[in-house]
Amino acid sequence: MPADPAARAAGPRQVSRVILLDPADRILLLHGFEPADPADDWWFTPGGGLEGTESREQAALRELAEETGITDVLLGPVLWHRYCSFPFDGRRWEQDEWYFLARTAQTETAMGGLTELERRSVTGARWWTSEELLAARETVYPTRLAELLKTLLDDGPPAAPVVLAPEIV
Repeated sequence: MPADPAARAAGPRQVSRVILLDPADRILLLHGFEPADPADDWWFTPGGGLEGTESREQAALRELAEETGITDVLLGPVLWHRYCSFPFDGRRWEQDEWYFLARTAQTETAMGGLTELERRSVTGARWWTSEELLAARETVYPTRLAELLKTLLDDGPPAAPVVLAPEIV
């Protein structure tokens, strides 16, 4: 059920994120950076804020399509829930994030639907194996993503969404 837009405005930004897996169980991550300092970079999951009266599921699919061009998706359950707060592009962002599991066979990406801010701060996308993610030295958000993905692949989705520790940067 869509949340009331007035209620959304009162608290943290409501965000849907996607843990998108291909048939080989690779995860798609986007590469981004601070617009004022391109050396300050990281990898992150596709997703973004809810618009209007859309549901979390609708936002997840819309954001995925806009940021990656991937539309042939089977959206699964909510895996994780996280609160985060971080500086970006000259302001502080506070977000209530829900992470959805999704599967696709469509692995070619196209970033034609990026917002102006995303065009200034997203450089591309990459499919990662669990092993590559575990060995990565780059910054990845959420910070425990490698461990969370390994558990997901080993044990399957949790029976109920797991609440992750807040991340405040």
